[in-house]
Amino acid sequence: MHSEASDKDLMAAHVAGDSRAFEELFRRHRDRLWAVALRTTADPEEAADALQDGMISAFRGAASYRGDAAVTTWLHRVVVNACLDRMRRRRARPTVALPGTHPEHGPDTLADPRDDMATTELAVELSKALAGLPTDQRLAIVLVDVEGYRVDEAAALLGVPPGTIKSRCARGRAKLAATLADLRPRNPSADISVTPPSHDPGGGGGSAS
Repeated sequence: MHSEASDKDLMAAHVAGDSRAFEELFRRHRDRLWAVALRTTADPEEAADALQDGMISAFRGAASYRGDAAVTTWLHRVVVNACLDRMRRRRARPTVALPGTHPEHGPDTLADPRDDMATTELAVELSKALAGLPTDQRLAIVLVDVEGYRVDEAAALLGVPPGTIKSRCARGRAKLAATLADLRPRNPSADISVTPPSHDPGGGGGSAS
């Protein structure tokens, strides 16, 4: 059954002509891919379009997958590239999405309406601060701090040296810390972190130090 097959087996089945294999791959990884697209573009409409573009590219180009990396890593690379392509084309000022949004729920729907108001306010501020970073810094932080990729994995995804990822993360974290510093008096009990809440039920890889 498709639900019991590994990601690599599903990729192979898709390339061989199985019409349901890619559907199962997308079902498994949709939430994480959506989270990456949303936080990269900081715009729910752009994120939805980029995710669609990326999945079409992945569907059509699956034969180029050589198995030298995890399928999830390959899919993330395709979606990230789709996001960057759309951002380069449009150069639109990003809008801020509420954290936990999902393409099935709509851009204005919180994943959990029971969220505490203070927590929700903090999460919105974190999303705003993240959206205000330069694209290269935001993407590095999304991959390492939000999605949990190791520095070397994020470097492979973006095609840059690991040192570049470390540098972008360091600069981005410093900017986030400065932007969020004024939130402390209003939320004295909150644990301010530069890592935004992640809508990622499946978890991620190891974190970088």
